[in-house]
Order: sequence, then structure tokens, then C-alpha cells
Amino acid sequence: MAFELKQNLKLTQQLVMTPQLQQAIKLLQLSRLELVGMINQEMEENPLLEEVVSDDFQEEEPLPEMSEMETIQREEGKVIDRTVELTGEGDGKEEFDWNGYLEDYGPMGLRYDRMDDEAPSWDNVITVKPTLTEHLIWQLRLSRLTEAEMIIGEQIIGNLDNNGYLVASVEEIASQVGRESELVETVLKKVQEFDPPGIAARDIHECLFIQARVLGVLNPLIEAIINHHLKDLEIKNYSGISKKLKVPLADVLRAVLLISNMDPRPGSIYNEERIETIIPDVYLLKTGDEYKIVLNDDGLPRLRISNFYREIMGGVSTSPGAEKSKKYIRERMQSATWLIKSIQQRQKTIYRVSESIVKFQRDFFDKGISYLRPLVLRDIADDVEMHESTISRVVTNKYMHTPRGIFELKYFFSSKIQKTGGDAVASKSVKEAIKKIVSGENPKKPYSDSDIVELLKKTGISIARRTVAKYREMIGILPSSKRKKYF
Repeated sequence: MAFELKQNLKLTQQLVMTPQLQQAIKLLQLSRLELVGMINQEMEENPLLEEVVSDDFQEEEPLPEMSEMETIQREEGKVIDRTVELTGEGDGKEEFDWNGYLEDYGPMGLRYDRMDDEAPSWDNVITVKPTLTEHLIWQLRLSRLTEAEMIIGEQIIGNLDNNGYLVASVEEIASQVGRESELVETVLKKVQEFDPPGIAARDIHECLFIQARVLGVLNPLIEAIINHHLKDLEIKNYSGISKKLKVPLADVLRAVLLISNMDPRPGSIYNEERIETIIPDVYLLKTGDEYKIVLNDDGLPRLRISNFYREIMGGVSTSPGAEKSKKYIRERMQSATWLIKSIQQRQKTIYRVSESIVKFQRDFFDKGISYLRPLVLRDIADDVEMHESTISRVVTNKYMHTPRGIFELKYFFSSKIQKTGGDAVASKSVKEAIKKIVSGENPKKPYSDSDIVELLKKTGISIARRTVAKYREMIGILPSSKRKKYF
């Protein structure tokens, strides 16, 4: 077998993600809170980065029309050569052009001083409410209990689940505290008198019994329904309960009305997800017939490279220690400059995507949710000439404050449903139409899914019954059998 050497020329395409590009992509998908945390971390790790206070910022010289970093990005063929020049490596150069880096960033040069009357109104003051354990311990401290009973009470409260039910038996608690079961049972009865009513019950039957006693409505009929007919109560088989107990239907309905006002999960109100204030990334302000987009820079640190290190780099020294320090500063400077540029590019991208969303959804902002247009990521991507994955990163965890409320940018994207006239309507608009139909129905004779289909057809929306059922479940509306009210 003969061996020979050949040269072949092959043209291929390869995507290489530089560290700077990776950083820009990472910044783009961060929420506002995550971005602030990342900036603060970078300021701790990079000594060249410092925050510009408001007084200093007013004294800053205006940015040049194009920075060195922008020139690097546009001249893609010279990236490697220019990077060598920046770091001062390869040709032995010691000088560095300090006038070329970005000392500050902003939303595409847009400056806007928001007036107080344009700021979003805060209707509620959010306070942190106590947890279920804190609420019960507070009541326990106010009770007249002995030291031993107090220890048992704390153990009982510590063994409650998120719904307020006792998950440990009396015998287990007695062994944990080293006391008799009778004493634990006595303390348990006292804890069950705490607020909210029904707390520390061992099952749903005991929970409802406790609440009935607190309300003063416990009678043989209610006791029988709680003990033996909760399943019929769940499916609203009131006539079946009436036949089984041999009592008039009117009496059953009165008992059911009382039971339905009880809470089968009394502890859940203290374990609801905490409400967090949303700080919008974008403000949409209406002036006359036009909408103006303003990026929210409040609370977002403005960065620049420290003048202290500029003086160090400008100093003349040829000692080995000075050379090592200058090399470190050059590396940190390049990292800081790319970070500032990436943040500026992030703000610019959010602005462009928000501007495109407002252009597509103008009718929504003018007239309401019924006029929300079908919109997909590709529509915005084609409009702003970016990739769909970039748009997806931009609209996630970014919020816009509009005259109609605060919305996540992702909210404005919705699939389309074809109307009978040929036009398309957004799926969110269909869900809103279903919600309006259900809110206006007769509670004693609610609309079935088939009825909703027919009512939607009258408005030009033709969808299948199973689609109505899917949308109804997505917006949290129960089936007609469970929406029906008998009293």
C-alpha cells in the first residue's frame, strides 16, 4: 500500500462565541434585580469599576460618537489585531488610549427626567405578614399555660403542615416532650381554639367540626353531613343527601350554605406566595396620540473606569513590579470596558424590542385586551432584524409599565385563532371573552362549554368545545356543574 501526502482546501462555517459575546448574551437574559446584583459583584471583583454618583455624572464629558470598542465590533476582520493593541502585548507598546473607553452608559443617549406626576402610582403599601407558625406562637405566648404546657404547645405548632393540619399523632408528641398523652390532648384542644378557626385539626372532619363549634351552628344535620356525606357535598349532590338523611331539601341547602362558608385549609392563608413589588424595565408614556418609550434607569448603577488607575497607567516606571501591575490593570480595564458596552447594548436591545411591541400592539394600548393582536417571536425578530432566541431572552423577566397596567413583555405574544370573517384574534382575547361570558351568566343556570361555543360564534370566533374547556381551565374557571349555585 502506497502512502502519499495531499493538500485539500475546504471552506466551512463555524460559530465561535467569544467571552465578550457570551457575557452579552448572559446580560440580556438577566432580570433587572439579577442585573443589579451582577453589577455589584463585578464592582467588588474589578477594582477599575466604580459607580458614577449623580453630581459626578453631570460633570462628565459627553461620549464620543463612536468608541474604540464600537470600532472593534464593526471591523470584525481586525478584532484580533486591535485586541493585541489594547492589551499592549505583542509589539511592546506601553501606551494606552484612555480617551477611547466608555466612561458611562445610557439608553442610546436618551436622557429623561421623570416628573412625579408621571411616575406609577403606588396604591398599596406592601408589608410582610407573619407566617402561620409566628401567628400561632404569638397566641400561645398570650395564653395562660404552664411551662410544660407551653413546651407541648410549641411542639404541636411545629408539627402543623402548610394547611394547618396536625401531621404527628398525640402519642408521638407525648414521647417527644416526655409527657402523658392526656396532657398533650388537653393542650391540643386549647391550640384548636386559636385563630384561624379549624387549626391543628387531625383531619378535615375535625377541622369542620371545630369551625362549626366556633360559629355556633353545630347541629345533628351538619354533623351528619360532615361525618358521612362530604363526597356528595363535593359533587353538589344535595338531593342525594336529602334522600339519604330523609330530611327536606331546603334544610340540606341551609346546612350546606353554612358548611360552604367554612375553610377546609385554614392555614393556607398564611402560606400564600409573598407579593413582590415589580419594578418595570420600561415606561410607556402617552402624550397626545403618541406613545413614548423610556427605559427605567432608577437604581441601576452607572459605571465608569476609575481615574485613579488612569494615573497609575500614565506614570513612568520600568521596575518589574510596575510592569506586572500595568499588565493586570490593562486586563481589568478591558474586562470593565466590555461590561459597560454589554450593558449599554442590553439597554439598547430592550428599547428596540419594546418599540416594536408597541408598534404591533397599538390597538391594545388604545382600546384594551379585546384588540390584542396575535404576535409571535418571529414577527418582532424580523422587525428589529434579530434572531428569535435573542427576542426570547429580551422579553423574559422584563416588565413594561403602560397606561393599562404593568405587563411582562412576554404577555404581548399570543397565538392566533381565525375568525369567521377571515381576520385573526389573539388567544388571550378569546380567554378574556370567555371570562366575560362566565361573569355575566346566571349563577343558578351557568353556561356549559357548548353554550360558550355558540355565544362565541355570535362574535365571529369559531372554536371547538374542547378548546373552550382548555382555555377555561387555563384561566381558572370551574365546569358548569361546579359553578352552579342553589341558593
